[in-house]
Amino acid sequence: MRRVDVNRDQERKKQILDAALHCFLQFGYSKTTLDDIAKKASLSRPLIYLKFKSKQDLLSGLYVDFMEDALQESEKILKSKIPAREKLVKISETITVRSWEKIVGHPLTMEFYALCQQQFPPQTEKFKRHRARIYHELFGGDKDLAETFILAIHGCIADSPSVKVLRTRINLLVDRFLGD
Repeated sequence: MRRVDVNRDQERKKQILDAALHCFLQFGYSKTTLDDIAKKASLSRPLIYLKFKSKQDLLSGLYVDFMEDALQESEKILKSKIPAREKLVKISETITVRSWEKIVGHPLTMEFYALCQQQFPPQTEKFKRHRARIYHELFGGDKDLAETFILAIHGCIADSPSVKVLRTRINLLVDRFLGD
């Protein structure tokens, strides 16, 4: 495949995934049709089927993309030579805030991750283990502290805060967990 074709293919996949995410968050997974996604993406339904086998394949693509990208970037941050506090803030930003930015403010925001976790348990467990290992390493091998931090992060999004509020909460958590 030529380079231009590969880039166009990637752009179309992103366009479809963005449209699917919007529709899932707006109407819910069960009420969203591939016609809704095609209309939002300004593409034909047959083109969507060329890129994704089904609506569930689209949901899986969204979830896996969210998590794998965040965890890969977090690994790079973990290996960097920046101070521990800065690593913790950047990794929390990468794993939590960036995905939150994509979904917050929609009618079905809180249902999105629950749906993904329900639909894809093996991937969810893999992501949880990977995330736990990253935080475990960040906290110098203190498993209890890492688990408590992860639970605290989950608590930070329980009331569907704005991105700005979430960032403030994470910075407060980092200060409390790492001290000054």
